[in-house]
Formats: sequence, structure tokens, C-alpha cells
Amino acid sequence: MQHKVIDTKDVVIRFAGDSGDGMQLTGSLFANTSAIAGNDLSTFPDYPAEIRAPHGTVSGVSGFQVHIGSTKVNTPGDYCDLLVAMNPAALEANAKWCKPTAMILIDTDSFTDELIKKAGFKTNDVFLELGVEDRIIIPSPITTLTKESLKGCGMDQKSIQKCKNMFTLGMACFIYSRPLEYVNSYIEGKFAKKHPEMVGPNEKVLKDGYNYAANIQLIPNTYMVKPAKSLEPGLYRNITGNQAIAWGLLAASEKSGLPLFCGSYPITPATAILEELAIYKSLGCKTLQAEDEIAGICTAIGASFAGNLAVTTTSGPGFSLKSEALGLAVMTELPLVVVDVQRAGPSTGIPTKTEQTDLLQALYGRNGECPIPVIAAHSPANCFNAAFNAAKIALEHMTPVILLSEGFLGNGSEPWRIPTMADYPDIKPPFARGVLKEGERFKPFKRDPETMVPQWAIPGQKGFEHRVGGLEKNHEGVLSSDPANHQTMVNERAAKVAKIADSIPELKVDGPDAGKLLVVGWGGTYGHIKSAVDEEREEGKNVSFAHFDYINPLPKNTKDVFSKFEKILVCELNSGQFCAYLRNCLPDFKYDKCNKVQGQPFLVKELVEAINKEI
Repeated sequence: MQHKVIDTKDVVIRFAGDSGDGMQLTGSLFANTSAIAGNDLSTFPDYPAEIRAPHGTVSGVSGFQVHIGSTKVNTPGDYCDLLVAMNPAALEANAKWCKPTAMILIDTDSFTDELIKKAGFKTNDVFLELGVEDRIIIPSPITTLTKESLKGCGMDQKSIQKCKNMFTLGMACFIYSRPLEYVNSYIEGKFAKKHPEMVGPNEKVLKDGYNYAANIQLIPNTYMVKPAKSLEPGLYRNITGNQAIAWGLLAASEKSGLPLFCGSYPITPATAILEELAIYKSLGCKTLQAEDEIAGICTAIGASFAGNLAVTTTSGPGFSLKSEALGLAVMTELPLVVVDVQRAGPSTGIPTKTEQTDLLQALYGRNGECPIPVIAAHSPANCFNAAFNAAKIALEHMTPVILLSEGFLGNGSEPWRIPTMADYPDIKPPFARGVLKEGERFKPFKRDPETMVPQWAIPGQKGFEHRVGGLEKNHEGVLSSDPANHQTMVNERAAKVAKIADSIPELKVDGPDAGKLLVVGWGGTYGHIKSAVDEEREEGKNVSFAHFDYINPLPKNTKDVFSKFEKILVCELNSGQFCAYLRNCLPDFKYDKCNKVQGQPFLVKELVEAINKEI
């Protein structure tokens, strides 16, 4: 059969199967192959919340969605053009995400009576039961074909079965005209040194999957997504948000001339930042896997006192545990970056699912008057700049800074244009320098009158000895319980954070700078809101968009921006936390809310409906 190759501007593929089916790797390799082919892309790994859910159950389904395009791609896509379902549970969990024109590729070997029943189906006609019988179904005995492909290769049956994801990847690469070279180079890089006997079989099964798809009569067309012209010229790589945060911190270390220290405790989905930083000892990075969350932040505070760029990384439950030590960092006025990769809560919640529900905790979750700057990353690639800027603010303003990421950003990926360090400003901490005059005493909390920032005296500097700790002090660093002094110090610490607004970018408006409706977002909602607003404007509707990367303090022109619109629609993955914060800071405007708390990102469709309701 001669397949017709159709040019298309974008496609969305969703790989789904049991946790052991290798769908995360399959999706990542497909995404990386597309990145090398020059496509813009966005990915969404969707992990099961249970560590070892029963085999064949819906709760154990692992998914990976990738959206590739020849134009700008802002989201992983609402609905998919191809669903790869490696078992009945994967089909049951993901069929609802199929477009009316979608193809559904299944491994028929796994659609046994037992597994169909285990997935919750009442009949064996699973497609009719799900209402997707009119889709293009591609039933393929993938497990059997993988065994045939690797017969006589010397591998045991368990290892052979694990290769079926490579057969599936070969089929997907044929359908979407992806070259196999990158996957082959990955296989060689992974196995060549320690397991060279695995290289040939994996490359063979990949090629056999590609050839099988080319020869069966069930695939009506193949598709070509040409390289994206919207990407700025330069050297690109595909990067996850967690990787980007780690690298942004390393860049800040280089620009400040300070060694980087990360003290953290592993927690989903933030662990990968600690793991990534641990690779870079050669760049002067020190990492400590602490015994708990409290030890993680306390070691970081100690490293900051000793003159390091100090970082601790966590997710919502761990962030709660760090709150007391965060107050210590505020009181001692030491620089510290706290990264919170948010997940669904409360308590342990749903560890692998994404939310934006830690915002009020970041703003207010400490005892006493304890202001801390809060910034938020808005895409996987933007996590690099967000981490760099968080470190710059912390070091130059002598304060802890909270950087909010999300599971969707941390695990998701997109192309990232590799910068040169010359593109980034130097970071200049306010070190205490020089020699004190005879009889002169160092005043650790004497402030620069313009920025309200005190000096940073590193231990070992003669004459700059001073006391640190959680008790209130006066400007000389002497313990003080004087009421008037406490009021002064509280006011000055708050003024220091407020003055950071002088050094952050102003809020930008995407679209007309005045009109009926301004859609507002923060964090990882950026791409979805941007796509929804663009769609509305293409239909001639008067809608503008403003996205907040800096939350505390707000950009200085926020009030001026808001004053030019009749209504403000705040969209966020919680029950309205940023909206409540805006009402508190800027009460003179009319705010409406669009909220979702399902452990999943917005769909563009949901946002379009919310915007239409407003206008």
C-alpha cells in the first residue's frame, strides 16, 4: 500500500501503558527526535500516583503526551491525533482525549479477557463501550512481533518483552515521518559501554516496527511536520523544567562568583533538580541529600552564612516543613533560593499531579511579619531564567526567595535556545568590604538607604564579627526586645522586599493595552492562556493577556495596566488564590475567576469557554 504523506502544521501523540511499558522513555525519544528535526514542541508526562499499582489497572497507567509543530507550540495539546494504548487500562483512561479524527494504536496481545475485565470494561467490544469505534483503529500484535523480531538474539523473554516500546516507537516514527538516527544514537550511548549486546537488538526492533507500519494496510496516511520557522536562530536542545532550574542556578553561581550549595530531601516531583545538580561537582556545585526537609533548608542557611549561593528544593508537603527555617532566613537576612515544584495536595495529596495550590503558603505561610519575594516560572525553558533571577534577587537583596514551579513544568519539556553567559548580567552581592576604623563596630543591619539592603559579612573577616540567630536585633546586631526597635526592623524588612519592584521588569500586555477584558495568569498556565487568547483574537474578539512572573512584589505598573480594562479574569489551577491576593493588593478592580483543581493543566478549550462567558 502506498501511504499518502500529508503536510500538517502540528500533531499531538499520546503514549500510554502500564508503568513497566516504557511509555515515558518512548515519548521522550519521540520528542527529542522531533526537536532535532527542527520542530517546536511541548510535552506532558503523566505519571501514576501509586508506586506499584496492580498490573493492568487504570490507576497504574503511565502516559506521555507530546505536541510537535511547524509553528509556535505553547501547550502539549488538548486532544491527540494518535493514541498509543499498550493495554485495555491505557485505552480506558485515555480514549476521552482522542480527537474525532484520531488514530488508536493498540497492542492486541494485551487485550485479553482478563485484562479487559481488569480495566473495568463490561464487554469485549471496548471501542464501542468507549464510544470511539469510529476512530481509525490500528490493532497490532506488538508483543508477538517483538518476540519474532528478536528471536535468536540471545536475550531472555523478560528482556525481549521490554523492547516492545521500541517497536511501538518505530511505528510512530513511520506514521509521522520521523528519522530513526537519533533513537539509534540514544541506544548506542545507553548500552555501548556496559551492555553492547543490547545495541543490535534494540536497533533491530525499532527498525522492524518502522517497517511493519510501512507495510500494513491499516494506516491510511502518514504525516510530515516541517521544521518550525518561528524559532529564533540558534543552538537548541530539548529541556525539562527541573533541568532548566538546575542549570539556571549553576549560571547564577558562575555570574556571582560564588560556589553553589543545594541541601535537599528527595520529594516528587522536585527530586530531579537535586539529582541534576549532583552531576556538576566539576563546576563547584556541592549537593547534600539531607535526612529530612528541615535539615535540607537548615544546611542551606548554614551554607549561605558561609558565603555560598544556597538552595533548597522541595514540593508542597516539604515546603510546609521548611516554614520555620524560612523565618530564620528572613530574620538573619541571608540569601537563599527555595524551589517549590508544586503538586496536588493537601497533605501527601496526589504526588505526581500538577497544581498551583501553594501560592498562599508561599506568600503568607510563616509566623510573624515575614515577607519573602515570590517569583514563578511559566514554561519548562523559562525555568532557567526564573532560577537565575531568583538567585540574583536573593544575593543582591539579602533575602530568601521562593521560586514556584509546578509538576507540569518540572517534568514537561520544550526546546530551549542555549544562551551564552555574556547575555546574562553579573550578580553583585553586597559584601562587607574594607577595614573598619579603630574603635568602629560593624553594624550588620545597617542598610543601604536606597535598597534597604544590609551588608553581607562572611565568617572570618576580621572586624566584621556579628551575632546571628532567630531573635530580633537592632541595627548593631545586638539582641533587642524593645517594642519600637521591633516595629522599625519589621518595617525595614518589608520595605526591602517592596523595593525589589524597582529592579524587576514591568508587566507586559499581550494584545491591546486597553479594552473590555484582560485575562490574567501566573506560572505554568502561560501557554494555555496564550493559546486561548490568540484563538479568541483570531475571531475578532477584544481580549488581552497579562502574565505574572513576579508575584511579590508585583510589577510597579500593575495598577496602571489593570485600570485600562473593564474586567479582569484570573485563571489558575487552584480555587482562586492569586485572585484573592490581587483583591487584597489592588481592591479597586473587578475580578472574575476561572479555576481548576484536578491535578491536570487547563485545556485551551476550557479557557476559551471561560473567556466567551465573560465577553
